[in-house]
Amino acid sequence: MSDDPLRVYDLDLDELESYLTHLDEPSYRAQQVWEWLYVQLADSFEQMTNLPGALRERLAEETTVQLLEVVDTIRSTDGGTRKDLLRLLDGETIEAVLMRYERRRTACLSTQVGCGMGCPFCATGQMGFRRDLSSGEIVAQAVHFTRVLRHEGDSLTNVVLMGMGEPLANYEASLAAIRRLSHPTGFRLGQRHITLSTVGLVPEIHRLAREELQITLAVSLHAATDDLRNQIVPINRRYPLDPLFDACADYVEQTGRRISFEWALITGVNDGSEQAHALANRIQGLLAHVNLIPLNPSPDYQREGSNRIHVRAFAAVLDQLGVPYTIRVRRGTAIQAGCGQLRQRSGRG
Repeated sequence: MSDDPLRVYDLDLDELESYLTHLDEPSYRAQQVWEWLYVQLADSFEQMTNLPGALRERLAEETTVQLLEVVDTIRSTDGGTRKDLLRLLDGETIEAVLMRYERRRTACLSTQVGCGMGCPFCATGQMGFRRDLSSGEIVAQAVHFTRVLRHEGDSLTNVVLMGMGEPLANYEASLAAIRRLSHPTGFRLGQRHITLSTVGLVPEIHRLAREELQITLAVSLHAATDDLRNQIVPINRRYPLDPLFDACADYVEQTGRRISFEWALITGVNDGSEQAHALANRIQGLLAHVNLIPLNPSPDYQREGSNRIHVRAFAAVLDQLGVPYTIRVRRGTAIQAGCGQLRQRSGRG
């Protein structure tokens, strides 16, 4: 909308310089504003004290740094996980999660309002697609949690684009956000500390392989046969497993980076030995790692996450066949950890 203020978090450094040059400001002002945004984490132009007062006033009139408002927060009882429901400028809401591990502080970011991929076990998929996020709206989530951690004397170490939405369906904004978060004079998060998760958009994986990035690609696999994956990951009907694994092999070849395969274990659906053997066959010879995690419950999906016995049995097959894996602990099940569940709870789903 034409009356909306310019969102400075949507600008890369060159675009910020062009904007300030348009205001008849010297080019070095862009680096000053950039550092206030990404290093000092200023949440208002008043805090940018090395800028002239007249410039600060004009920036406040024409632009905004406030893209998100926290409207609900829930925390796990152990304090390890915090989920925030965030209102955007147009009134839409998204979720973002901060997870504290022993050595890592990870922010899980959304890339869309809702999701159009239609996975039936996913609360976000159940709500459908509303709109893409801008690059600034993605970046602002990381900035938000960095402010939270800095207030506690802590710092953000990792970012995962695994929240609401399919990052590769919002390709340009997701990639712009990654480049901004890893910019060497700005947010300065190492690319190897950034993970992008996809359900398997094959053309975009091939494209991503040639972006000269060192991020981790995580593929939400969940099934290793087309018949089953067609049911639980509907995009598989468009991009079946053979072309998907060709794209994964291309990504590894182009980047030298190991791929992660995400596997949400669902009781009686994908946690049996047949799927474990099929998974091992698919991964054979590929530089890859499997993350196993029992499905987070969702009110509109009747199946439950696998219990410990079934998880261990599935993992035992992978052990036998030499597949590297990690069993992930479900973080924050009591706080509606599955993406989209806090939004549903708040009546905005």
